[in-house]
Amino acid sequence: MRTPSFWNQPPDKPNLRKALLRPFGALYAYGTARRVAKADLGYAAKCPVICVGNINAGGTGKTPTTIALIQLLQGEGLRVSVVSRGFGGTLEGPVKVDPNTHSAAEVGDEPILISAFANVIVSKDRALGVKQVEGDADVVILDDGHQNPSVRKDLSIVVVDANIGFGNGATIPAGPLREPIAAGLGRANALLSIGDKGAQLKFAQRWGASVSVPHLRAHLSPLQTGMPWQGLRAVAFAGIAHPGRFFRTLRGLGVDLVSEVPLGDHQRFSPQLLTRLRNEARQSNAQLVTTEKDAARLPASLRKEVLTLPVRLAFEDQSQVRKLLAPILS
Repeated sequence: MRTPSFWNQPPDKPNLRKALLRPFGALYAYGTARRVAKADLGYAAKCPVICVGNINAGGTGKTPTTIALIQLLQGEGLRVSVVSRGFGGTLEGPVKVDPNTHSAAEVGDEPILISAFANVIVSKDRALGVKQVEGDADVVILDDGHQNPSVRKDLSIVVVDANIGFGNGATIPAGPLREPIAAGLGRANALLSIGDKGAQLKFAQRWGASVSVPHLRAHLSPLQTGMPWQGLRAVAFAGIAHPGRFFRTLRGLGVDLVSEVPLGDHQRFSPQLLTRLRNEARQSNAQLVTTEKDAARLPASLRKEVLTLPVRLAFEDQSQVRKLLAPILS
């Protein structure tokens, strides 16, 4: 889904569409508030539940955050399971994700990616998903679900893209927010902003006064795989929330991008699109390159032709994260 450009304008910039849509945004926020008010009625799991969610609609970096938390918790000897709604997948669940038998069309691309690191259950009903794994897990990570009251959370981390921030600060459809910032952070234990130093400074200047919880920072770095990216001619395509971020990373590695193809977040790969990409790469004598999340949606017949650039999240101050997780790690 491509978001309206005015959603990402500075919050103090006047915009007619934003002004006209504000009453509808107020109704949306009211509906969210009524829903999350039922959180006390949610299922109380037999093990700690960590929610990795957001306030913005769309991608903010929840998946790499989830993977980083999995690795940190597993490093402490804890068994971790992940429950996801499986955005874009057709299966209702609860079902354990098996990348050898399930496709992204069935369970979603993010669960396929995360399943390489931990046991993942896809369930549209989050409570049923948690009930299925809680007996075999020391910790359950709820991938998304900050606005879902069906499961009680022991720890909630709101993730935001430091470069985008909270957009124009308004609620859907007047802006990109699922709920007002104060309301969303009021139920969170921490905010994690993801971006380089410049993006973090920009976020702090624009949104620092709105942050009412401990503020963690992190950035995404390409995983060192030994791949010689410098000078590689490539046709890059990405169906993530902010494709430009992926293209900038490739250019930073010295890749010669002959073509950049931005797609909608979670966009399905039609035969026509795949043919177009292959033809463009062949005509340009270039290599097809994409993200890990997009690779999960590729048909098996094409995966050998496409290079994947894996990225991992690195916390700026891991001691802050450990302090946040202390009740679970102890």
